[in-house]
Amino acid sequence: MSARDDVLALQQRMGESIVGQQRMIERLLLGLLADGHLLVEGLPGLAKTRAIKMLARNLDARLSRIQFTPDLLPADITGSELYFTEGGKGEFRFQPGPVFANLVLADEVNRSPAKVQAALLEAMEERQVTVGGTTHKLEPLFLVMATQNPIEQEGTYPLPEAQMDRFLMHVSVGYPEADAEADIVRLAREEEGGAAGASAAAHAIRLAPASIFNARAEIHGIHVSDAVARYVVALVQATRAPKAVDDDLAEWIQIGVSPRGSIGLDKVARAHAWLHGRDFVTPEDVQAVVHDVFRHRLILSYEAHAAGIGADAAIDRLVQQVAVA
Repeated sequence: MSARDDVLALQQRMGESIVGQQRMIERLLLGLLADGHLLVEGLPGLAKTRAIKMLARNLDARLSRIQFTPDLLPADITGSELYFTEGGKGEFRFQPGPVFANLVLADEVNRSPAKVQAALLEAMEERQVTVGGTTHKLEPLFLVMATQNPIEQEGTYPLPEAQMDRFLMHVSVGYPEADAEADIVRLAREEEGGAAGASAAAHAIRLAPASIFNARAEIHGIHVSDAVARYVVALVQATRAPKAVDDDLAEWIQIGVSPRGSIGLDKVARAHAWLHGRDFVTPEDVQAVVHDVFRHRLILSYEAHAAGIGADAAIDRLVQQVAVA
């Protein structure tokens, strides 16, 4: 099987266990293929945790879950030097924290203070942890999926806008359709009896990390024409100088997308094209992922918030107004 066949089989297997959230599954795989991290926002019970658990179950990878709480310390994430005694001699040894895994679920990341969030975000960016003057490399296959709840903001610590830029995508998860919810209830009933869980364990793909690395190499070779590259840049530039594009956008957007947004949109668009069987990127690939790449990078004005205009509405208008090169 080719690398794409392996990834499509993985996507299908995850879809059998996560009903009604196909878009979230695809975004999780796009993040893995584009070698980036995801911030997933949605109400409780929408299978955010289940999604990364199913990815770990079907991928030969180690999953680590960190439940963020106000009393968490940076060392609880990165690890620390511990003093060991053996044979009458003592020495400090590094005890790795939960960030030393292939897949890391940072659950309710906005429930811990800035120092803890910064420790995680630094590890995400640098792909390493330095403790006691010694640098420890993280796993080559490394993805962080951070979740946050859009309700219950009291007692939380919102991620600073500049730090949110470290996430490749900000995925918004909504409620499933009625038919999908009926399937969810049926699946839960089957799992109560253990049948679904046993079946999933018996047919687990356990895709090797090598398949993901091969897929990334193929995605690197996906062709991006000059016209599509100009379109990506035009979308980004329009967020920085919105008055040249549209008066409403000029009123809504306070700060535009950073260069990380340009790089991220190019990477995710290539991954999206590869996943859909193309060896070149189309404007439709760019438009399919631009909301997830821009959503957390746009800083909207007071006027936009007062008018009830969110980032998605601003991006919709952006896509309408910026012409394909």
